[in-house]
Amino acid sequence: MSRRLENKVAVVTGGTSGIGFATGKLLATEGAKVFVTGRRSPELAAAVEQIGHGAVGIQGDVSNLEDLDRLFTAVKKQAERLDILFANAGTAEHLTLEQVSESQFDTGFCANVKGVFFCMQKALPLMPDGAAVVLNASMWTIKGIPGFGVLSASKAAVRSLARTWANELRERRIRVNVVSPGPVHTPSIERATGGRENAERLLADLSKHIPLGRPGTPEEIAKAVVFLASDDASYVNGAELFVDGGMVQI
Repeated sequence: MSRRLENKVAVVTGGTSGIGFATGKLLATEGAKVFVTGRRSPELAAAVEQIGHGAVGIQGDVSNLEDLDRLFTAVKKQAERLDILFANAGTAEHLTLEQVSESQFDTGFCANVKGVFFCMQKALPLMPDGAAVVLNASMWTIKGIPGFGVLSASKAAVRSLARTWANELRERRIRVNVVSPGPVHTPSIERATGGRENAERLLADLSKHIPLGRPGTPEEIAKAVVFLASDDASYVNGAELFVDGGMVQI
């Protein structure tokens, strides 16, 4: 049985847990040579081992341009090109308007917007015509969930970048799409809300507004990302795919 991404080269930023890890694992299972990034060495090593299939871990922070240079230098040296980019790394904090400090605002936009922008800029020279880019945004840009104003605004910027890049790269047929997950139980939402119990309480409350009645899983988001990255989505460009159990649309 042929694999959808045989001989493709993929980069997943923020690939040590949650959606990034699940996507890296599925990309590798589908035949891609996967490079994953993470800020912490032990977690990165563990993720690479679990992804398997010759995955490579590159430690770094997407908001640090020197780290991005090291990432794509490694990709060029080891694989010579980049067919798929999943710009997933980001950060979130559950803070209301009154609670957000200047440094927290800057951290959110630096990771979620600057990191995505310069990751794409530095990846582009390695991309052949017809490459695929998937940016991770959020359905929370539509719903306006209290306490996630910085996250929602920064992810809205990501959605805007995808529209612009899809047009700027049209002559090279590089597809740029967005996946916007709904509520998903990941380590990042636990960090954002201050722990597992708070995360479960928030997800249970949000689930009341989800037609499917439950949060999603990282694996369900990963399947959507791999679809957008594969030739199955060859005529999908500049789109935003909500993977949220119907929360936005219904």
